[in-house]
Amino acid sequence: RSPLLNELGIEGDIARLDEAMTHSSYVNEHPGATDYQRLEFLGDAVLGLCVTELLLTHAPDAKEGRLTRMRASLVNTDALAAFALSIDIARWVNFGKGAVSSGDAFRPKVLADVVEAIVAAVYLDRGLDGARKLTLRIAGEALTGRARISRRDPKSELQERMQRGGRNAPVYRVLSVEGPEHDHQFDVEVHVDDDVLGKGHGRSKKAAEQAAARVALGQLEQPEEPPK
Repeated sequence: RSPLLNELGIEGDIARLDEAMTHSSYVNEHPGATDYQRLEFLGDAVLGLCVTELLLTHAPDAKEGRLTRMRASLVNTDALAAFALSIDIARWVNFGKGAVSSGDAFRPKVLADVVEAIVAAVYLDRGLDGARKLTLRIAGEALTGRARISRRDPKSELQERMQRGGRNAPVYRVLSVEGPEHDHQFDVEVHVDDDVLGKGHGRSKKAAEQAAARVALGQLEQPEEPPK
């Protein structure tokens, strides 16, 4: 696990890291293993607390409503999944064969849950100070201004970003629709010209498009290439 801990800026071992990195599909195929669901439940609360503390420091003049929006932009499923993708966290997760073959292993919700479970494992091992440091690693770029905390809907922001760069408007393509009619799950990708900028998942086409746009915006926070 040391390469993962290096990515997270953590020194030494974390006692429950294996549990935090074990998906329920793996437990189904390996009786006796423990999945991350209980840790994820704790990590959700710890991450929310740590992000709230950071926002009070980094945005001392912000009113409650703005702080709430900022926190939501940092700890929602898509934001956490984007962080997970940025360090390729899935390669260290224990998945069952079924989850990998079906693609469930790479859904944004799963990736976000793993991040929250890791936060909980660090909290239990290193206390609140350790969790604060990891939270800063997860959300630090947005908090320090190197990435933007979006106050607009991601699709509009992405389209404006492309226009400013002299590129064509983003195009969204539905990759798959799964689940019963009353509970569809959409997978969508967004691309500009021949470049796929992001993929998203949601319970409606609109939600999946917004998720894909949000991931694309995160990718574009890397140094921009000259317009094609």
